[in-house]
Amino acid sequence: MALVEKRPRSPTGDGGALIETKKAKSNALMTMGPERTSSMLAPIMMLQGHGGEVLSFQFDPAGKHCASAGHDKDIFLWEVYGECANYAVLKGHKAAVLQIQYSIDNEHLWSCSADKTVMLWDVETGKRLKKMVGHSSFVNSVCPSRHGDHLACSGSDDGMIFVWDPRQRGAAVSFTDEYQVTAVEFSDDGLSVFSGGLDNEVKAWDLKMPDEARDEWSGHTDTITGLKVSPDGTMLLSNSMDNTLRMWDTRPYVEGERCKRVMRGHAHSFEKNLLRCSWSADMTKVASGSSDRMVHIWDADEARLLYKLPGHTGSVNDVAFHPYEPIIGSCSSDKKIYLGEIKA
Repeated sequence: MALVEKRPRSPTGDGGALIETKKAKSNALMTMGPERTSSMLAPIMMLQGHGGEVLSFQFDPAGKHCASAGHDKDIFLWEVYGECANYAVLKGHKAAVLQIQYSIDNEHLWSCSADKTVMLWDVETGKRLKKMVGHSSFVNSVCPSRHGDHLACSGSDDGMIFVWDPRQRGAAVSFTDEYQVTAVEFSDDGLSVFSGGLDNEVKAWDLKMPDEARDEWSGHTDTITGLKVSPDGTMLLSNSMDNTLRMWDTRPYVEGERCKRVMRGHAHSFEKNLLRCSWSADMTKVASGSSDRMVHIWDADEARLLYKLPGHTGSVNDVAFHPYEPIIGSCSSDKKIYLGEIKA
């Protein structure tokens, strides 16, 4: 049975509060400094409350709220502005939550877990709407369609990629890979699914021809840990344990190589966490998690490293750009989430 634990918008410091919002202990880590570029209360905000490593972080499409999840099995919902209050905790998964993603209409949140399930949540009420069962091992990645058709895809250690429609029982479409699948993404048009896994290949699967992958793109030399389609749908970002971030042209006909840029500077370690990656809304920047405890941000056109942002004391597992403001969010094995301003 899924549970939602509602939190007051301005919690006090009692035993159940996740954020201390008294003036004496603000979440603002920096109140003065360079010229401000966002509407946050301070240039850097720290969010605490998770009881274990935080593995996934996302801003909602409106940019007013964000969500995080990880080893403690819970999904935390936060406010982006003001004191970044934690206003709800979604409970229902029985093992670590490995990835979360908001639906494009901002009404739902998708989650996947080491408990072999995918879940769909109502972000307004916090209620679980659907529990999807079918995978036989850890579900490493989940991604909703961008077309408001309520579909989502998931990838698992069982080598299966499922496309889910909450309106029907079981998976609507299934693809079978020979290797564990560690990352999935829907294409911009919703007709294909991209996947990455232990065989180092980026694969494209056609929903109408599920028997085998339509395309396979080579370049990485180690496990792919994260995928992200660009806001305009023409490019795919991939993060790998070979310590590279690659940018692929997803259009049907491409001049020259599919891989257009390779970025370096971040690191994967013996922990072998599934480090994710992200695009800025204007596509001028890309970012990646890193085991060196830094948030790495590159210029997307020049593949030039722009920032190595410190603060975390553990592996940075996921990063996300705010949809409208120059804010980057990151989550880490240190159980913390940071929201920080960058230059516009």
